[in-house]
Amino acid sequence: MIHGYAASASVWPGQRLVLHVSTDATRFRVGFYRWAGKLVHMFTSSWVDGERACERGADQDWQWPAYGFALPAGWPSGAYIAHLEEPGAGAPHVALRDAAVLFVVRGYGAVRLLYKIPLATYNAYNFSGGGCYYANPPRSSNPPGARLSFHRPGGGVGGPTFGAPDYYDAASPRQTFAHWDARFIGWLLHKGYTPEFCTDLDIHADPGLLRDYRLLLSVGHDEYWSEAMRDGVEGFIGRGGNAAFFSANLCWWRIHLVDGASAMVCHQGGPHGALDHWWPASGAGRPEDALAGVSYRHGGGWWDGPRETAGFAVQDPDHWIFAGTGLRRGECFGADTIPPLAGYECDGAPLAAFDHASGLASLAPDARQCGTPAGLTLLAACPLDARWQESPLRETCAAAGGVHAATMSIFTRGGTVFSAGTTDWAQVLGSGQDERVDTMTGNVIDGLMGRCARPHCTAESPEREETSIATTLLTKAAIQ
Repeated sequence: MIHGYAASASVWPGQRLVLHVSTDATRFRVGFYRWAGKLVHMFTSSWVDGERACERGADQDWQWPAYGFALPAGWPSGAYIAHLEEPGAGAPHVALRDAAVLFVVRGYGAVRLLYKIPLATYNAYNFSGGGCYYANPPRSSNPPGARLSFHRPGGGVGGPTFGAPDYYDAASPRQTFAHWDARFIGWLLHKGYTPEFCTDLDIHADPGLLRDYRLLLSVGHDEYWSEAMRDGVEGFIGRGGNAAFFSANLCWWRIHLVDGASAMVCHQGGPHGALDHWWPASGAGRPEDALAGVSYRHGGGWWDGPRETAGFAVQDPDHWIFAGTGLRRGECFGADTIPPLAGYECDGAPLAAFDHASGLASLAPDARQCGTPAGLTLLAACPLDARWQESPLRETCAAAGGVHAATMSIFTRGGTVFSAGTTDWAQVLGSGQDERVDTMTGNVIDGLMGRCARPHCTAESPEREETSIATTLLTKAAIQ
């Protein structure tokens, strides 16, 4: 048996990647693969001597033997898997639960599309060492909460993950790279996009890195954010950068990185409530709605078994995001895909009502008090009925009170922010089941990139950009 973890899961081209490895074998080697919708072999190291090391607790640095590997300077930015190969090892795959380490190779801003890998959320569910935030959480007194180490196996790939299996994809655990991110990245590259990559820990360490980019992508489940991460992304948007959140349960918990960012702490409950919930006054007092326009507390979760929804009902069919889809006002999409497009967790804007006969929703009059940005446009809404397994409490309602819905939305505040309102967008997109989901995804990325192909080109103002995006996409739809 062989396991490992990276000293740092983010490196530059030509930099040395340090892996910490424990193995029962006398020797091992490392195969390096780039994820491009499939694992693309880059090179394999020579054999090195193996050594067995002891497991430790989930809150500890496991301090396994270190092995350094010089990466070629010409490698493209991307998501990579280091496959730890004992003699006689089989072929790797992207959902390995041992013998693998996830890392990213950074880029220099030559392409203005940036994809963020959510290492903190992977780590929150990583069960290596017998604990995570959801079972046997190791306690921390300063800062208060539960502490988890990044220096242990797992965290995206190569370790045990806590949580119920996905009814629709038991082969790929939720909270891993394979489940959402791999699918979306595969789609991007297949469509000819060439994003650069970073991790959320990179943004924490250097929020200024976002200055080199036009559009930031967050996909799947991006639940855990530090204040520096959030400040960096909100500052980027405020200066005119754009963000597309094809994700949900976004920015639900605040984390504190400690010990040189080798571990994270989050306080999720106690006599005075959860100190690291973003939205309530008893926590951070900083509603996540202000970041993305939506929040999990207005949506909900369906974790176990098959789920049913009526799909997303279109609210604004003339918006450029729907160009080329043929969708009409009140028409639903995403109900018959596998999995259904809404879920397993959903974010929403606060709604006053949803009319099931017409499929039309109305924003709550007190939405601004929840942190909803001024000028938010509801693009589509999917009501979540009483069968959903969690409908969180919120400012004015007890749990399950009021209207809970997944909402697609967009707003502009300096830059423009799109939110899909669901975790499973990537699964539907990657399966190719609904061409309209494919079209909308392309419209969002093309639109928020501003058709800006040249490195470091000057962005237009938000108002002018919105008009040019709409004109370009609607013209393209008419031609098609």
